[in-house]
Amino acid sequence: IGRLVIGQNGILSTPAVSCIIRKIKAAGGIILTASHSPGGPGGEFGVKFEVANGGPAPDIVSEKIYQISKTLEEYAICPDLRVDLSRLGRQEFDLENKFKPFRVEIVDSVEIYLNLLRSIFDFNAIRNLLTGPNQIKIRIDAMNGVMGPYVRRILCDELGAPANSAINCIPLEDFGGQPPDPNLTYATALLEAMKGGEYGFGAAFDADGDRYMILGQNGFFVNASDSLAIIAANLSCIPYFCQMGVRGFGRSMPTSTALDKVAKVMKVPVYETPAGWRYFSNLMDSGRCSLCGEESFGTGSDHLREKDGLWAVLVWLSILAARKQSVEEIVRDHWAKFGRHYYCRFDYEALEPRTAYFIMRDLEALITDKSFSHQQFAVGNNIYSVERTDSFEYIDPVDGTVTKRQGLRIVFSDASRLIFRMSASSHVRATLRIYAESYEKDPSQHNKEPQAVLSPLIAIALKISQIHERTGRKGPTVIT
Repeated sequence: IGRLVIGQNGILSTPAVSCIIRKIKAAGGIILTASHSPGGPGGEFGVKFEVANGGPAPDIVSEKIYQISKTLEEYAICPDLRVDLSRLGRQEFDLENKFKPFRVEIVDSVEIYLNLLRSIFDFNAIRNLLTGPNQIKIRIDAMNGVMGPYVRRILCDELGAPANSAINCIPLEDFGGQPPDPNLTYATALLEAMKGGEYGFGAAFDADGDRYMILGQNGFFVNASDSLAIIAANLSCIPYFCQMGVRGFGRSMPTSTALDKVAKVMKVPVYETPAGWRYFSNLMDSGRCSLCGEESFGTGSDHLREKDGLWAVLVWLSILAARKQSVEEIVRDHWAKFGRHYYCRFDYEALEPRTAYFIMRDLEALITDKSFSHQQFAVGNNIYSVERTDSFEYIDPVDGTVTKRQGLRIVFSDASRLIFRMSASSHVRATLRIYAESYEKDPSQHNKEPQAVLSPLIAIALKISQIHERTGRKGPTVIT
């Protein structure tokens, strides 16, 4: 390696890294981030490797890196090398290697990414929404991650939102003591501010800027699966898609099927992939997929090869500007047209890995047994008939790669779904996730609480998994 490009003060969002890799045609990129995959002595950060297309390394690359790591016999370090991360420009060093000189380039953390966004959106329309006679007041929470510089520069300086619209914009090593996870469990400061009714639009970002959450006035919550489907249904509000067209959609298997309803109307294909953004990259590189997303608040398009939280927020602001409706009105109109997908995820975190493994093993044996396919479950006044079950596997339509054992699915005759999945975690602790989804077409039934609607399905999930009995838990760690 002869050249390193680093964001000013060491800060770059994950989508900005993807953007820069693609812009300068880099060989790849390394991101040190408070990611889902813990690393470091205390398990406090992860290392993500991006390949030359700006997307996460596919499994074949990660495996090759791992195999090479086992053959390393020595490495050289430069303990006295000092790079001033605050000073923009090139710095050159003689490391006595084949690259003379070795070059380190400090770049503006925001500029290259901002230029890309300018080419995608109608900034004038968004600026008018935020500053015009009928302006909407917004509240944006960067959660003390890397998004502070992006929020201030793009939403405030470029698009005219008042400076006090943005909170928690100073990147802190401990994120201010609160997990930087944009959901109702952790983004409590934003939720409370939105409940007051003063703001018409709210958003929060995670530590590295690839995930987001949307709230409407009075704290109206938009779940990630609905957000993805609503974005898909309103792509005509974005100049980029008017020019490029829409070729297909992608969603991770646990994400609700709300996107599928939109795709059917738009007559475009939907690709159902395992959890993990790397599976979308192949689809986008081959021209099959224009928009994709996950239920964990990650959404993006083929403008990059990463999920992109700020891009998603700008899409929402574009939709608000074009439709001249509130967040809640847009969501309720969507439900009236396509039906509502009630959806919840229940996380059982920090489980003993062997216990989690045996729960999943026994559950797979249970649901894939032939006798299970004819089961009926009666819960209160509800009767659920099993239509099909499987252990999800994915065959990549581009290269034929097969990825097996990506979660257990139970689909009922009314299109309700239960999904059980082990999430990537450290070797010390494991996370088991249960996803429940129920579809309701009748608009008169669209005002219920998701957990109330889904409680019969959750009762079935707890009964067949025995997760509380086998873990000693009384309930999940986090509900989203």
